[in-house]
Amino acid sequence: MAYIQENSPFRRQRLSAKAAKEKAERDLAFAKTDERKKKKADNQRRRRAALKKGVNIAGKDYDHKDGKFKTIKANRGNDGKGTKKEGK
Repeated sequence: MAYIQENSPFRRQRLSAKAAKEKAERDLAFAKTDERKKKKADNQRRRRAALKKGVNIAGKDYDHKDGKFKTIKANRGNDGKGTKKEGK
């Protein structure tokens, strides 16, 4: 498993080298979609603006749905509802 680094998220999932490579390709393709690029650029603008204002955003992500900074856990977990129902 020379392809997978020890601190890689693929390592924590215990994926085979082939599965890890395929997942990395899928993740990269998703990260390069127009919608994701726009959200990442918007997030960077908002983080820079918040830092300029002196807002403490350490350990937080911008939630595009709610329009505010939230903890990473709350943002990724759809406010405790899970991600299966999100967007439907």
